[in-house]
Amino acid sequence: MSFAAPWAALLLPLPFLLYRLLPETKEAAGAVVLPPAIAAAFLPRDTAPSRRHARGIVLFMAWVALVAALTGPREERTLSVVPASGRDIMLVLDLSGSMEREDFDLDGAQVSRLAAVQSVGSRFVRGRAGDRVGLVVFGDRAYVAAALTHDVTAVAQVIETAQIGVSGKATAIADGLGLAIRRLRERDAESRVIVLLSDGQDTTGAVDPVAAAVTAETLGVKIYTIALGPADLETVPGARDAVDSETLRRIAHVADGETFRVRTTDDLMAVTDAIDRLEPSLADAPPIRAWHNYWPWLAGVGFALIAALLALQGREATK
Repeated sequence: MSFAAPWAALLLPLPFLLYRLLPETKEAAGAVVLPPAIAAAFLPRDTAPSRRHARGIVLFMAWVALVAALTGPREERTLSVVPASGRDIMLVLDLSGSMEREDFDLDGAQVSRLAAVQSVGSRFVRGRAGDRVGLVVFGDRAYVAAALTHDVTAVAQVIETAQIGVSGKATAIADGLGLAIRRLRERDAESRVIVLLSDGQDTTGAVDPVAAAVTAETLGVKIYTIALGPADLETVPGARDAVDSETLRRIAHVADGETFRVRTTDDLMAVTDAIDRLEPSLADAPPIRAWHNYWPWLAGVGFALIAALLALQGREATK
């Protein structure tokens, strides 16, 4: 609790000062002197000492309430809401058959690549409060699994329940990237970002993924790529399910983003932390604080007391 203008409390003794400093008004001498018992019958009823005393107390209470309102009592409160960041993030997730391979360690157990991505990716999305987040998945073809929304919890749940095979088992990287770009191109967000994760190479050949990245760059869409898997085509060309890390690197370079090489779950967690630093989330910003003002209530009490006195005086005057 604090006060916006605590100095206003200095006005509190003002009525006493005026009472002491202002000269007393002298009553005019009457033309006829009456006995006190008879003169009391001609005096207004509200001049009775008890009534004048009660009225003075009520007026002083009204004055105290009004002065208290002038001091501006208020309480600082922390708002639980997170403001919109103005950033749109579209995750593009590879659901090809190679994501079934169990070559990742998660909490001491061997899990599939998809399970590792689901665990870390859902945590990343839940930390993006204030952003609009969406999800595109691809295999033989690409489709939007979650439209852009501020409901990051809902998107995280879609990631956690994603299954391999729903979009085929091939790797249509260009299709997934192109669909995400189309969803972002009409957006008027201050920042538009794609996070592309794949553990293979484009097997469709219909569209060059790098050409899609050029389109993203002309539209002002930034692309971060994550090359997932223990082997890549550069070092082990004949490896099964090797990731095309060179193409993913070129995509990120063309679209003003960064590329990350992920071989373990720890690498994947480090990537999400790095993206959080590159694209700060409002969820990590200091909480929003606002003032809750109490002065309207005090002012209302003061004016209500004054109004009640005026109403009572008017009713007595009509009697």
